[in-house]
Amino acid sequence: MSHSKTTDPIITLYGARFLRIPIKTRILEPTDSISDIIREYAIPQMIAGDILTISESPLAITQGRAIPVSEIKVSPLAKLLSHYVAKVPYGIGLGSATSMQCAIEETGQCRIMFAAFIGALGKLCGRKGDFYRIAGMQAALVDAATTSPVPPYNETVIKGPLNPQKVCEELNAEFGFGFAVMDINDIGGSWMIGGSKGVSKHFIEAAMKDNPQGQGDELTPLCIVRKVAADILSAETSATDETSVATATTTDETSVATATTTDETSVATE
Repeated sequence: MSHSKTTDPIITLYGARFLRIPIKTRILEPTDSISDIIREYAIPQMIAGDILTISESPLAITQGRAIPVSEIKVSPLAKLLSHYVAKVPYGIGLGSATSMQCAIEETGQCRIMFAAFIGALGKLCGRKGDFYRIAGMQAALVDAATTSPVPPYNETVIKGPLNPQKVCEELNAEFGFGFAVMDINDIGGSWMIGGSKGVSKHFIEAAMKDNPQGQGDELTPLCIVRKVAADILSAETSATDETSVATATTTDETSVATATTTDETSVATE
């Protein structure tokens, strides 16, 4: 079953228009190098000034961070804490014992327990998000099994990628383009968790907010963000104007023909 979505490829930001081009790849594996994947699939389509975004989970997969559920040994603490995780509309998150166990392994048992304690106090005060603020980014980036519909990753917990900032800097040094690692969902959540020099966090988060890559089985872990050139916009405007003129001309001609026919009919009747 397809879980793909359709999004307008062009978005207007700060008075300019930007084209988002999702890049389809094969299913990535732990033996893949993200650099090789970018070289094969993205670089041939990129031009000067482009920024390439990389989804965090596919990057994590190439780092060997997708853990089969069958290999995760769930602790009593993970079972306990997972029951108290708030339900959210964009995924299970740490509401699964296996994903909570991975979060504990990433951040440490003491930190998770302290985060749970502060989070509980925050809820009593009507405040949300304290758990993740204390537990840290790696806990927040853990994706539960079934988050991805693509086998075999539908049966794995995917931890957050390691050193996303460093990855972007190395890719920039290798290819010369701007790079950003993104954590995005389908309800407006858009976070840059690593970016090369010159990539604006506020800009790229706004540019990807509607998740043009999708969150299903699209197999588009990469996305080119490109400013649409003014001459292209002018060409589009001209084409629109020409279409409008042609439509108006056709309408006028039809009106004249109709009027002439009506007049001739009137004369014949007289």
